[in-house]
Amino acid sequence: MQRLLWLLLIGLGLAVILLLASRDGDLIAGLARDDFGRLATQVAIGVFIGSAVFFMFRHRLSEALQAALFWVVLGLLLAVAYSFRGELRAIGDRVLAELVPGRPVQVGRAVEIARGRGGEFLVSTQINDARIGMVLDTGASSVVLTPEAAKAAGLPLEVLSYSATIETANGRARAAPVMLDRVAVGSIVERSVPALVAQPGQLRVSLLGMSFLNRLASWEVRNDHLLLRSR
Repeated sequence: MQRLLWLLLIGLGLAVILLLASRDGDLIAGLARDDFGRLATQVAIGVFIGSAVFFMFRHRLSEALQAALFWVVLGLLLAVAYSFRGELRAIGDRVLAELVPGRPVQVGRAVEIARGRGGEFLVSTQINDARIGMVLDTGASSVVLTPEAAKAAGLPLEVLSYSATIETANGRARAAPVMLDRVAVGSIVERSVPALVAQPGQLRVSLLGMSFLNRLASWEVRNDHLLLRSR
């Protein structure tokens, strides 16, 4: 072990001498100064760790080989995971989209949302600066917000005029026309979207209606998934 440590120290000393003797633009063993320095450091760390493992398990060679193999395989797995981090992130997003109702996931140029357990499409939507859960309603001519959602989005409820009539599951109700600064579903962002705010007690959940859907290049339902595409 002492011999290995001396060899390690001598090697590091030679590497330092080469770095000090070289000028900024010089190559060392065909490598730039920074690359040579990083390589020398990595080799030194690797030799030190390897020596320590061998010293700890010198009387149990099979255990030492198993430990070395474990760390080599772990390092390879981490390298592969880092190399394919984009693909793994996309797979993780798809899995979460299936497990979390309404969570949008990017699939190519489309935003995809899985159908909820109740048969409807719950859509996690960003309205102005608020996260609002909505239900897709192609029968609604406009985006319709509950008073609670409108308040969360920063709309002034105290000055709204409920001058419009809407059809709800409980029959006709009054609603106030508003203009939403920003409506986003995943990567799709639409601005200045006309909407309505229902009177208190008239609507259980906000509706993602046609005043948003008509802004898109296309939308469709395919295999229990809603696909939205921006222009």
